[in-house]
Amino acid sequence: MRPLLWAKRVLLGSIALLVLYQVWLFGWVLWWNWANPDVTRFMAIRLEELRRQQPEAQLRKQWVPYDRISVHLKRAVVAAEDARFVDHEGFDWDGIQQAIAKNQKQGRVVAGGSTISQQLAKNLFLTPARTPWRKAEEAVITLMLEAVWSKERILEVYLNVIEWGNGVFGAEAAARHYHGVPAAQLSREQAARLAGMVPSPRFYDRNRNAPGLARKAAIILARMPSADLP
Repeated sequence: MRPLLWAKRVLLGSIALLVLYQVWLFGWVLWWNWANPDVTRFMAIRLEELRRQQPEAQLRKQWVPYDRISVHLKRAVVAAEDARFVDHEGFDWDGIQQAIAKNQKQGRVVAGGSTISQQLAKNLFLTPARTPWRKAEEAVITLMLEAVWSKERILEVYLNVIEWGNGVFGAEAAARHYHGVPAAQLSREQAARLAGMVPSPRFYDRNRNAPGLARKAAIILARMPSADLP
């Protein structure tokens, strides 16, 4: 009986720790609905990587409110990353099915199907690792974000914290890094290029004239007029 009792205690302890962890995450979600995140988990990971090569390295980032981000960039990112953003509740099931079908056809992972809310959950709290646990935690945090935050807040935080280059985070830093203008002054074409960089920002930072980026930007430009914003 003693081994069984020990196993039950371990199980209950593990469940209690898991619940406490979820409560801790939810506390941050509640807080960041009012306060702007300073450093996300992704930022901390990238900064650690940069400092292995350059101990004095710093991230380039500057928070700007929603109304000081070009509407062109908002439309471009929604068109490129999550066309149903304003309609879904965190998960785009049609998009997930399409991504699965595309990956099966290609025989490798070429599409993810993650929404802006899912990407934000990952950036705020998790790591780039693709494990079942991380995906499950991402789903839980996505539900938290959608339950507590408005769509405008989700998009505002997303545009301020995502990676846009080697040590470059957020729309303001990206606009100045690539185009020498503040985020509020981005043109349609500049916004489309920045949106096209989101899936592979460090690659496009090193390869700004990659032909694939120009093609992606042209597609995004064509989709932008139909992109709905919160």
